[in-house]
Amino acid sequence: MATRPRWSGQQRRIGLTGGIASGKSTVARWLAEQGLPVLDADVFAREALAPGSASAKTVLDRYGEAVRAADSDPAAVVIDRAALGQIVFHDPRERQWLELLVHPLVRERFVAELAALQTAPTVVLVIPLLFEAGLEELCSEVWLVDCEPQQQLQRLMERDGLTAKNAQARIEAQWPLERKRALADRILNNRGPTAALLQELERWLRPGAGATSLPPQV
Repeated sequence: MATRPRWSGQQRRIGLTGGIASGKSTVARWLAEQGLPVLDADVFAREALAPGSASAKTVLDRYGEAVRAADSDPAAVVIDRAALGQIVFHDPRERQWLELLVHPLVRERFVAELAALQTAPTVVLVIPLLFEAGLEELCSEVWLVDCEPQQQLQRLMERDGLTAKNAQARIEAQWPLERKRALADRILNNRGPTAALLQELERWLRPGAGATSLPPQV
């Protein structure tokens, strides 16, 4: 059940969320292939810390050479995201500091991109921290990509080459999937093969309808 107000305009805005390594990228890719515009919070967050940006300089000022990319020009402001992750995923206070820096910039990008896409019937907003950041108000409905905790851990370790300890730290930096399930409008089961996940997605599209014509929320 939703706890915060949702977008109530004519445009359908699907908020796609889930835990880290739960399968959001697979779903987002498939929806994009169907012709839906897809806006990705992770892309916006990376752009917020782009080389030479004001935010990258703020991060470097706080953490110093420990987070400067090793192969960059010493005079350049280029952040080593892996080094930054080692700091913020093991210290809740530092993670909160970074989120307070980046989240407003990500929200601004969403608002700007949605304004540019205002004539699109449907837009997908991929937001891993949708509930944590209180961004439900940008979405008319929320789809959650769901899996088992052990699957999430194993997928993250394999995807990013992380140890179990480091992978678990990243998972615990987000709300558990169990908590998110109660807040989502639709839950996508990604416990099995990718083909089954995509078949479930396809069932959510009305047969013979255009890519932006999705079934009413149930």
